[in-house]
Amino acid sequence: MSRIRPDELDERLDAGDRPFLLDIRPEDDYAADAIEGSHNVPVYTGLQRGDDSGLRKRLGEIPDDEAVVVVCKMGIVAKRATRFLDEQGYDATTLAGGMSGWNGYQTGSLGYKIRSLWWKLR
Repeated sequence: MSRIRPDELDERLDAGDRPFLLDIRPEDDYAADAIEGSHNVPVYTGLQRGDDSGLRKRLGEIPDDEAVVVVCKMGIVAKRATRFLDEQGYDATTLAGGMSGWNGYQTGSLGYKIRSLWWKLR
């Protein structure tokens, strides 16, 4: 399963290589803070419990002919969605660190810098 770091996603977005950004967080979280141009399919709670039926029912909202980057809170539940989408034939990737990682990257936080170093060493 693949993942993309926030800095890598930002570079792609700047270059005009825009994947379909699938934000699976609850609607309230998405409304409070989201990556510009992302699409909310709020299936986080079900996936957190191991239930992929909500995502399965909403596959029609996700294009199958372009790259998909899955976004959640911290990147953990997005891995489940990414795995499921991969099994369905999608070209799916998890945003490492989720919105927490994205926001840390945007602000240049120390926590993000430490995580980023760890991601690069893996």
